[in-house]
Amino acid sequence: MEENNINQTATQEQEEYTAKNIQVLEGLEAVRKRPAMYIGDTGERGLHHLVYEVVDNSIDEALAGFCTDVTVTINEDESITVRDNGRGIPTDYHEKEGKSALEVVLTILHAGGKFNKNSYKVSGGLHGVGVSCVNALSTYFKAVIRRDGKIFQQEYSIGKPTTEVKVIGETEETGTEITFKADDSIFSCHSYQYEILAARLRELSFLNKGIKLTLTDLRKDEEGNTRSDVFYSQEGLKEFIDYLEVSKDVLSNIIYISTEKSGIPIEVALQYNNSYREVIHSYVNNINTQEGGTHLTGFRRGLTRTLKQYADTSGILAKNKIEISGDDFREGLTAIISVKVQEPLFEGQTKTKLGNTEVAPAVDQAISDALKNYLEENPNDAKNICNKVILAARARIAASNARKLVQAHSQLKGAGLPGKLADCSSRDNTKTEIFIVEGDSAGGTAKQGRDRMYQAILPLRGKILNVEKAVQYKTLDNEEIKNIYTALGITIGTEEDSQAANLNDIRYNKIIIMTDADVDGAHIQTLAMTLFFRYMKEVIDRGHLYLASPPLYLVKRGKMQRYCWTEEQRKQALIDLGNGSEESCTVQRYKGLGEMNADQLWETTMNPETRTLKQVTIENAAEADRTFSMLMGDDVPPRREFIEQNAVYANIDA
Repeated sequence: MEENNINQTATQEQEEYTAKNIQVLEGLEAVRKRPAMYIGDTGERGLHHLVYEVVDNSIDEALAGFCTDVTVTINEDESITVRDNGRGIPTDYHEKEGKSALEVVLTILHAGGKFNKNSYKVSGGLHGVGVSCVNALSTYFKAVIRRDGKIFQQEYSIGKPTTEVKVIGETEETGTEITFKADDSIFSCHSYQYEILAARLRELSFLNKGIKLTLTDLRKDEEGNTRSDVFYSQEGLKEFIDYLEVSKDVLSNIIYISTEKSGIPIEVALQYNNSYREVIHSYVNNINTQEGGTHLTGFRRGLTRTLKQYADTSGILAKNKIEISGDDFREGLTAIISVKVQEPLFEGQTKTKLGNTEVAPAVDQAISDALKNYLEENPNDAKNICNKVILAARARIAASNARKLVQAHSQLKGAGLPGKLADCSSRDNTKTEIFIVEGDSAGGTAKQGRDRMYQAILPLRGKILNVEKAVQYKTLDNEEIKNIYTALGITIGTEEDSQAANLNDIRYNKIIIMTDADVDGAHIQTLAMTLFFRYMKEVIDRGHLYLASPPLYLVKRGKMQRYCWTEEQRKQALIDLGNGSEESCTVQRYKGLGEMNADQLWETTMNPETRTLKQVTIENAAEADRTFSMLMGDDVPPRREFIEQNAVYANIDA
């Protein structure tokens, strides 16, 4: 199959990338005033987003054909250094702004070469905020530019230059090196998570084959060791599929498509496996479009039509006497779709849904042409896929009946609500919350301790079904899961997707999983999160899902007492209350929520004024999908390896 290179690396373009290519759209003033508008939030996600913005600039250089190596370093002081071997940001004089082009790029929002089509054909950062926003939110920022045989340097603080652009040496190398220290007064999280950055760089390496991305952590662990990983993919999306399919039995080889239609570079890899669900990750200019869009519409249309035509002409459908629907082609499918669009139109401000209408027919045609050839050349794979589709059709009929039961359960009038649900009085779903609680004992305590106006309680009967191992109709036919759907007011099917969770009538703003602070409680949490991730992901995407944080200990001495959530807090409480002596204090270890009385549970875990909730978010959808498959699926070796690597972090009850 012909593979088209998406960018022509012409030497004259390198000459043309100067101050003249830098266009300015607006100033920086508002970034520090309202940082969440520009980077999403000022917590852990926003902190890591700063790194992504700088890395995106380097990736854009790579897409333009001028960069092959990107290194990201977490320094000992929690500053970040990103270096590439691209052309280097221009440092010559910018006529319109009356200052160095480097200073223009780093101090003016939406200033850069990306807005000039001759400098960058495609760009992942066009809808983003760019490196100037990172500068504005950093107490220290240094740019080192290697180009034109010289090394240039300029330093900044909170978006303002503290030095002029100066030459500090000579070099034959080219590239940009950015070091920044995020402003602790703006961000509530001050420490970078290695695994979060590693997941994004790994994803970028798959999406941009042939680019080497290196992550190094100079912060020493307890044994004095630093850490480093190199992410490099020779085959791109094919290796991405292999990475995601680590714990699934495959039914076909990887079908790989790399082509260009209507001027749109399209790259797709897909494979069928024996699981019961569809996993699709779609990207536009390296941006994960979590809500899909026209490229996903085109993919589904081309895939369904081509497979159905093959099944019809081969006689497989007539032999089995079963009616096939579009949804039947989704079960067991893992696919990655990556398109490069010059002027992407993203619906909303979150870059999660592509709106360009011209992309759908281009992807449709690309999939249809390539898949038709593949099925004809690989009859065994074609037969396996068709047999899987027929099994899915039979399961769909069973699942349809189960879905009707869920919908019937969700008619929320009169006796429609689950019997065990203790509902709240308010019907204002912007203020209400529901606690999904482990067991009747804890449920009884929670009912006594709650705020009846705004807090509902739904007790679970033991551990819910592991949906990772269950077919859809068995999941939807499970009594506990039906009760969860019904209580939440969630139905199945939207205008765009017949299998998506419909949140139009959701009854609560916060859905809080509250379990015992032990291994069994953690397992129930994981089972519940698997259900939400696989069947009600929209609940997570819209910020509705939380985990409660009940305390582990109560340390008392006389009338003084302190709740403790960690072993370190317990030791500190003994020092503060009993001068370090355990004998002078009473330490109660809470093995379950039911061991607390209603007042204690309210005070520590349910009171909005004093409790700590952990919001469940998805930082990297592909990485989350792989982790759920590994931990909750059938394949033991990958799970054992994961546990061995992470056992040091586990809290095991004696």
